[in-house]
This record gives sequence, C-alpha cells and structure tokens, in this order.
Amino acid sequence: MSMFERKPLAALLGALALSAALSACHSQPVRNAQPLGLGTPVDATQLAAWDIDIDADGRGLPPGSGTVAAGQRIYETRCIACHGAGGQNGIADRLAGGQGSLATKTPVRTVGSFWPHATTLFDYVRRAMPFDSPQSLSPDEVYAVSAYVLHLNGLLPADGRLDAASLPRIVMPNRDGFKVDDRPDVVGTRCMKDCAPGS
Repeated sequence: MSMFERKPLAALLGALALSAALSACHSQPVRNAQPLGLGTPVDATQLAAWDIDIDADGRGLPPGSGTVAAGQRIYETRCIACHGAGGQNGIADRLAGGQGSLATKTPVRTVGSFWPHATTLFDYVRRAMPFDSPQSLSPDEVYAVSAYVLHLNGLLPADGRLDAASLPRIVMPNRDGFKVDDRPDVVGTRCMKDCAPGS
C-alpha cells in the first residue's frame, strides 16, 4: 500500500475513533461539572444595557416622545444617505410605499406595507440604526424617526407625536397578514398567511 493510499485510510480510522469517543462522552451524564473559570458574572446594570427589546404590545418602550417634524430633521441628517428621500430609492431597504402590493407578482415590502407592528420599527431603529452608529439615538430621537417613517407611510399625520402610549395603538395595514406558526418548536412565531405548512 502506497503512502497516498494510507493517508485517506488513516484519516477515516481517526474520524471513526473520534466519533466513537464523542458518542461515549455524550452518552454519559455529566457529574460534578466544574466551572471552567471563563468569563465574569454579569450584574443587573450590565444586563439592563442589553435588555432593550420591545414587545409587539409596547412592553419595554422607554419614556420619551418625538414628533414627525423632529423625525424628519433627524432622518435628513442621519438616515437619508442609505434610505433615500422620503424613504425610497436609497441604497438600503425601502421604508415607505408598497401598500396593496403584497398580493401582486411584484410585492414591495416596506414598513408600511409589510410590518405588522409599529413597535417593531421603534425596536429596530433603537437597536440597529443608524447603520454607522447603532444605539446612538436617544429615546426621543427614536420616537421622532419612527413618527416620520410612519408619516411617510400615511399612518401618522404631519403634526403627529409618538410616545410609549400612542405607538402601540398604530394599526399597521398588514397587521392581520400574518398567522401564528403552530409548529411545536417555534410556538408563538408568526409567518405570512400564504406560508406553507411546515415551512
């Protein structure tokens, strides 16, 4: 047997031995597991800085408020470069328009046409925007930008104001376009009405 024939055989035997060893390890219960001494405990203050997600019903929204007018000013300095004027024709996702297009052959998925909850907009902007400096906006600024984007979609008047009480009351056009996914491993998640069973 040549050297080239022995190498694949040795690799196969090594892989089989490793597989057997791992199987044996996983079949035995872990007893007296000792901490590895890695990491540090996280205190409540540190955890609070990361625990900023907002539920669909508005739980978790911070104090503060913002107007459409203030949101437009912020949008034009912090958002327009990526999302374009009026939330359209930018290099990033389109934010406005597309209402009534989801059932067509060319759906346009925007905040106004696709998203089921206005609170999701606040949550996403707060955590991930602006792209070059996420989490740099104050709660008032996030309320204002959210108000402006909802205004662009015809969901808030030009003199509109958002806060923790009013934001969850915005009824998004596609709120009923999703259904509960009842698969046992994803209980409570939602998918579009036309999603195939088990998809």
